[in-house]
Amino acid sequence: MSEVDAPVGRGRVVSWGLWDWGSAAFNAVISTFVFAVYLTDSVGDDLPGGISASAWLGWALGIAGLLVALTAPVLGQRFDATANRKRSLAILTAVTVALIAAMFFVRDDYHYLWLGLALLALGHVCFELASVPYNAMLRQVSTPQTVGRVSGFGWAMGYFGGIFLLLICYFGFISGDGDERGLFGVSTDGGLNIRLVVVLAAVWFAVFALPVFFAVPEIRRTGADPGAATAGFLASYRVLWRDLRELWTVDRRVIWFLLASAIFRDGLAGVFAFGAILAVQVYEISDSDVLLFGVAANVVAALGAIGAGRFDDTVGPKRVIVVSLASAVLCGIVLLLVSGPTMFWIFGLALTLFVGPAQASARSFLTRLTPPGREGQMFGLYTTTGRAASFLSPSLFGLFVWAFGADRAGIAGLILVLAAGLIAVLMVSAPDGKAEQTSAPASVA
Repeated sequence: MSEVDAPVGRGRVVSWGLWDWGSAAFNAVISTFVFAVYLTDSVGDDLPGGISASAWLGWALGIAGLLVALTAPVLGQRFDATANRKRSLAILTAVTVALIAAMFFVRDDYHYLWLGLALLALGHVCFELASVPYNAMLRQVSTPQTVGRVSGFGWAMGYFGGIFLLLICYFGFISGDGDERGLFGVSTDGGLNIRLVVVLAAVWFAVFALPVFFAVPEIRRTGADPGAATAGFLASYRVLWRDLRELWTVDRRVIWFLLASAIFRDGLAGVFAFGAILAVQVYEISDSDVLLFGVAANVVAALGAIGAGRFDDTVGPKRVIVVSLASAVLCGIVLLLVSGPTMFWIFGLALTLFVGPAQASARSFLTRLTPPGREGQMFGLYTTTGRAASFLSPSLFGLFVWAFGADRAGIAGLILVLAAGLIAVLMVSAPDGKAEQTSAPASVA
């Protein structure tokens, strides 16, 4: 049996997926629902001056995003060329965990806002850079026949991990009123209950990230990208430009897919980014029920990712992406026309059902197209192009809300981004059998 067709042990796949489960500590708790909100609504609530804490947060994350966009491709390229993919993931994960833990020292006082913003911005940089070697490992934990299922499993683990951790944080440390919160009765003095949530998030990420470093071997050094291992930082950009020109000549599907996926991934991100706002402002869902909808939406998206993974391996990732995006657009159009909490629960959850499959198959699609030994570089570009397009959904959402004077109109902006991504991906040829065979798993030590 060839190495290409050799089965991958279930333990290796689960260990890889547990990193996604653990990373929910940063995605869900730190950057979305808990710490970022704590910074703007509590720590910086009485910030003097004419600039709000939310504005400072936006600028800090903008700078972080720029750093990620500029460095992700060349760092991914170096991770591959020097055969340090796993070591790089370990270092970046450890630094991210340390930054999360340090957020414990951000007290509920505006003097600590700058420390919180610095830690959050640096955490974003390290976390997003860590996702480059992690995504590149997909080929090491799958075969051409299972890459879709494994990618879907990883996405689902991230969704489920976020759900479990958020519920623990909410009921254990946040729920209730008064000076003591949650089932543990933690004091709110100085934001202690939120700061302990941060410590829990750091421990959660550290514990569940460990298995991948023991179960997944490091790749062997290859000559897949000549000159990349010895190039300096600036010279790495020349190597990158050379490689992009080569890809454009040999198989420009990679370039077109990076651009197409950047568009539809931003549309999918917009669904979750603005879903809670729309639920309350447009469909009259209560603030308390929004959390329940968020949990349900993540469960549905996770189940969708798992189920679609098998279709990915049988009919191909492009068909999964196309069907998912087309279905999401149809659900969005229905939501634009209906009203009331019941309709939002039905069609909002229907829409999120197609978010997970599109995200998971996008990762599978790129893996199948990527030349062996260049996964880190390609997923670095995947991160960069995603960053470059991240203005689309927020801008069009805001534009439609402003133009029509109604929050409901923002849905049309999200639909346009998803539709544009659908059209773009339709123009990219699907990975055929030959491409999948030449995209065999990189050899491992």
